[in-house]
Amino acid sequence: MTRYSIPPLPPWAQVSDRRRAHIDRVVELLAQWAERLALPEDEASRWLSAGVLHDALRDAPEPMLRALSGDGTTGVDYLHGPAAAVRAEQDGERRQDVLDAVRFHTVGSTTWQRTGKVLYLADFLEPGRSFLVSERKFLAAQVPHDFDAAFRQCVRLRIEWSLKQDGDLFPPTIEMWNQR
Repeated sequence: MTRYSIPPLPPWAQVSDRRRAHIDRVVELLAQWAERLALPEDEASRWLSAGVLHDALRDAPEPMLRALSGDGTTGVDYLHGPAAAVRAEQDGERRQDVLDAVRFHTVGSTTWQRTGKVLYLADFLEPGRSFLVSERKFLAAQVPHDFDAAFRQCVRLRIEWSLKQDGDLFPPTIEMWNQR
């Protein structure tokens, strides 16, 4: 149990039980890190809100994702973040760092504040994923001790994993890696 208040999934969310379990693991990891870092309530709230919202539309139909995101060309697997950010803003979310974290959590952003970076970390490092288990567990344990180094290593791991899987590399991800 965390000392921080975890926001509920919004009523407009469209997630499967499997996706909901992922969201819960991401939020739990964010809460653990927030507690270990003794974050002020405001920053912890930002982290937890981003965690709850990041995949809130992961299982929404493609036409809805395209309408919300305004994107008619990007692969559908990458539209849930932008769509959820738009929907969260329509629902009253005004914290730009939370919206940017949700919007870009799949591909990254060089303009992120710590909220975006920590969501990127938690989404990749959450313990329910079945690949690179020992590497991700080790890295997750490092986040409270050296946030910046853990983030950089996470970006590296995500790029390496994507290359091994013949996955997409997005310009924002490469820019994050190249940023000093």
